[in-house]
Amino acid sequence: MERAITLRFLAEPGEVNFGGKVHGGAVMRWIDQAGYSCAVNWSQRYCVTVYVGGIRFLKPIQIGQLVEVEARVIYTGTTSMHIAVDVWARELSQSARQRTTHCIIVFVAVDEAGKPVPVQAWEPQTEEDRSQRDYAQRLMQLREGIEKEMSRFHST
Repeated sequence: MERAITLRFLAEPGEVNFGGKVHGGAVMRWIDQAGYSCAVNWSQRYCVTVYVGGIRFLKPIQIGQLVEVEARVIYTGTTSMHIAVDVWARELSQSARQRTTHCIIVFVAVDEAGKPVPVQAWEPQTEEDRSQRDYAQRLMQLREGIEKEMSRFHST
């Protein structure tokens, strides 16, 4: 099982928004596809999205740029996987790429009946890995407060 996956492709004219850049919805679709691929690859099971948080659009993507969507496991629970996704873009004629988007997606592995099933634990190997795990854990704590606040306006 690999911890990370990278999708690469050209940003196409069909993905343009009214401002002439790649539409944010297209970027979110790419993020979901890469995150899902990473989660299934890690768990070897069908996975469902349970949380998408903090999508940060840092820079626009131009039509014709090479896009790289990198997804990697940064934390595992019993049945869940926190996947960090970064989107990078660059001109084909240049080697320097720029990060355009970042977010965290939480997936849960499920069986054929849709019930959560355990996933293999991911253990940090480097200082960078430990930093990413700690980042995921801090975000989990912040989500608890956000969910509590949001529960006042909806029922589950």
